[in-house]
Amino acid sequence: MHQREITVAVTGASGALGRALLQRWHRRGARLIALTHSQAPLELQADDGSSIPLRQLCWQVGQEQALLSQLQEVDVLVLNHGINLQQQRSVEATAQSLEVNALSSWRLLEGFAAQVAARSAATGAARPRPEIWVNTSEAEIEPAFSPLYEISKRLLGQLLSLRSLDLSGQVRLRRLVLGPFRSALNPVGLMPVGFVADQVLLQASWGCNLIVVTPNPLIYVVMPLTTLGRWAYNSLLTRP
Repeated sequence: MHQREITVAVTGASGALGRALLQRWHRRGARLIALTHSQAPLELQADDGSSIPLRQLCWQVGQEQALLSQLQEVDVLVLNHGINLQQQRSVEATAQSLEVNALSSWRLLEGFAAQVAARSAATGAARPRPEIWVNTSEAEIEPAFSPLYEISKRLLGQLLSLRSLDLSGQVRLRRLVLGPFRSALNPVGLMPVGFVADQVLLQASWGCNLIVVTPNPLIYVVMPLTTLGRWAYNSLLTRP
């Protein structure tokens, strides 16, 4: 993306997609920050079998402000964390799904954008515009056979569409709409996670802000129309 070495931070770093994204960013020479709730050391291997150098930060949902203070030099923040409480509908499960899948990412999105704006105002130095990548998933517009997951991801997608009207001038926002890939949460996913990570970075290198990776061809048509419709709707009915 940039000629200089960039710093990339990925939430949900201990999950299948988080690990795959970190490995692909390492191939591009990025400095890596792995953001995870796990205290266990995260060890990743490069293509040659050597250990990938990274900085690991442990955090919990609700600690977004404290985490932001550790991300002063980040160029690309990938919001990838989430949970899928299948077959649950209790008050507690609903609150947890909304917090982890939607509100936590929204707070990090807002906080990082504000941090970037303050940094630019303080230094006045020319610098490539930082980026935030948000993994909303295909569940943003498609059934995922998990109502709480769908509700929380759709909320995140709606928040991203609304706030992009104001935040896109401060940071570059990319939306990741991903279909079912194999992971611990979805062992029967159709796509290999390495393929998904490769496609995400490839489409980003093409300059795409809407990154879609799915075996469902309808999503490639419906998702752009959905985001365009939200942009028009939000633009007409809201003010800065």
